[in-house]
Amino acid sequence: MTTAASTEQTDKTARGEQSPRPARVSALRRSWDKYWYAWAMVTPVAVVMAVLVLYPLGYGIFQSLTDANEANVATTIGAFHRPATYHFVGLHNYWHVLSGADSDFYPRLVWTIVWTVSCVALQVGLGMGLAVILNRKMRLRGFYRAMLILPWAVPSFIGVFAWRLMLNSQYGVFNDIITAVGLPAQDWLGTPLAQKIAVIMVNVWIGIPFNMVAVLGGLQSIPKELYEAAEMDGASPWQRFVNVTLPGLRPVTNTVILLGCIWTFNMFNVIYLLLGNNTTGDTDILVTFAFRKAFVGVSDYAGAATYGIIILALLMAFSTFYRRSTLKSEQA
Repeated sequence: MTTAASTEQTDKTARGEQSPRPARVSALRRSWDKYWYAWAMVTPVAVVMAVLVLYPLGYGIFQSLTDANEANVATTIGAFHRPATYHFVGLHNYWHVLSGADSDFYPRLVWTIVWTVSCVALQVGLGMGLAVILNRKMRLRGFYRAMLILPWAVPSFIGVFAWRLMLNSQYGVFNDIITAVGLPAQDWLGTPLAQKIAVIMVNVWIGIPFNMVAVLGGLQSIPKELYEAAEMDGASPWQRFVNVTLPGLRPVTNTVILLGCIWTFNMFNVIYLLLGNNTTGDTDILVTFAFRKAFVGVSDYAGAATYGIIILALLMAFSTFYRRSTLKSEQA
């Protein structure tokens, strides 16, 4: 049998045929010789992505399949070392969360969806309105643009702390304003409903500038001839907005809405910095609840990792469905 295989290989060599493996090696070598500069530029990025994204993601998936918590993970304190004693539990954590057995997931999922839809709708709507106003010729237009972009330029944690001072129940300017017009003062950061209204206001304030700038760029790319033709046909301003402006902005608004949903769904810093630990948990969205599971009280690392992977799966499913639906609407 060995002799026959050797004879067959010899015959292939005599006919000028090569084995697949040397062919693949030579193809990789030619690719490296031709594109070595591109490979050299991509390699550092690939290494950084692997270290900062792929490794934590893989480790998170692994932890979500265990019962790891603060009591059973490996710990080293000085000369004392406690080995890890957690166990592999498979998909038990996912079943525990998705079946509703933990009684935490679905209430926070509902609030997360309400929070995301409310913030994105207000951000896109107000940003589009401001963009339409600033797209017209007006005095001090550059000044208005700079002032409206200011919330985007200021670091978010500074903006959130400023809002926290303004919403203070005793010394905040908001209560001074509403009491001046005869309305009762509100405990903006104390009750669940007021907390939800407060975090939506702050997040909308932070997100409007990005939407305004993106929509303003889209408005300036719409040919003016379309507006002139619609005006000559007798279209009213509202008809021109519906039939010219909105279709022209569709590529921009589709992208803005997708990014806004992803960012808002995972908007950790606004809720955590504005409310801190002054919450009953009703204002927690999924990502802040996962943080509390991991770092507040007895750390439940497996549970927090499970929530993180579920959040990732939800956003991937939404992004895939949204992109497919927008592509179908653009092709129709």
